[in-house]
Amino acid sequence: MTTAALPSHDTAHASLAPPLLLPALLACYLVWGSTYLAIRYALVSFPPFFQMGTRFLTAGTLLMAFVLWRARRRGARLPTAIEWRNALVIGTLMLGAGMGLVASAELHIGSGLIAAFIAVVPILTCGWGLLFGQKPRRLELAGMAVGVIGVLLLVRGASFAAAPAGFACIAAATLAWSLGSVLSTTKLPLAAGAAGFASEMLCGGAVLMLVSLAMGEQFTWPAQPIALAAWAYLVVFGSLIAFSAYLWLLANASAAVATSYAFVNPVIALSLGVLIGKEALSGGEWLACGVILAGVFLIFRGKTASAPR
Repeated sequence: MTTAALPSHDTAHASLAPPLLLPALLACYLVWGSTYLAIRYALVSFPPFFQMGTRFLTAGTLLMAFVLWRARRRGARLPTAIEWRNALVIGTLMLGAGMGLVASAELHIGSGLIAAFIAVVPILTCGWGLLFGQKPRRLELAGMAVGVIGVLLLVRGASFAAAPAGFACIAAATLAWSLGSVLSTTKLPLAAGAAGFASEMLCGGAVLMLVSLAMGEQFTWPAQPIALAAWAYLVVFGSLIAFSAYLWLLANASAAVATSYAFVNPVIALSLGVLIGKEALSGGEWLACGVILAGVFLIFRGKTASAPR
């Protein structure tokens, strides 16, 4: 999952800077694709909601400090009271429920399969969009149907069948994330650019810490080195560097290019989970992942075909 939902540009910019395009894409592809394995390693010492809460509060504080510095120097606008309210709702859905439950699911299910399941977010986003008057095209409806078939195949596999708690967590996470994505672009818009993302991270991080406290999650210091390194990686690379690259792509490339990470991230996560994390996938689970990605591709084609040029 990305860690924010922002309005995307549907028009490619003629002034696209080729030297920055590839590094920005690689940051979104490789870094975001690798965060699922990093979450798993961080769980060695950081319990799920505490891990995500401290991650987003730290990243949000750093990013908001940058926003305040830029506001002093260039007069950039800060979030309004209404935008802070929106950030609280969106942060609760996307980060509090979304990312908190993703980390919880990884206590039971491999990181690669989690990433594959999360690939259904565009499908769920189309479904939520129906409630807000967004009518999907035929290709999008076909993609939703194919995606549902892929999910049914995936949850029948050994990994999900053996971990009903993990399945419940990831199903709830994707529902909350996709709902937050739709609301952030319809009813509850965030502040523009980095200010909106920083406010979302601060609000979502605070909610995550409250949930962690209510659940009585235990964190003992010092953390194991691999867990601490994974947590730092999530803060610096996952929440700051990759997101900055994503913002650059939204501003300088087409929506098709900027959101193409949705196809690549599951492949990266599955590969890293198998090769580095020693996670095992059956042939049926590989097939299910392919079917889900096919559904996402159909939705992607349906949206880009109807986008203004």
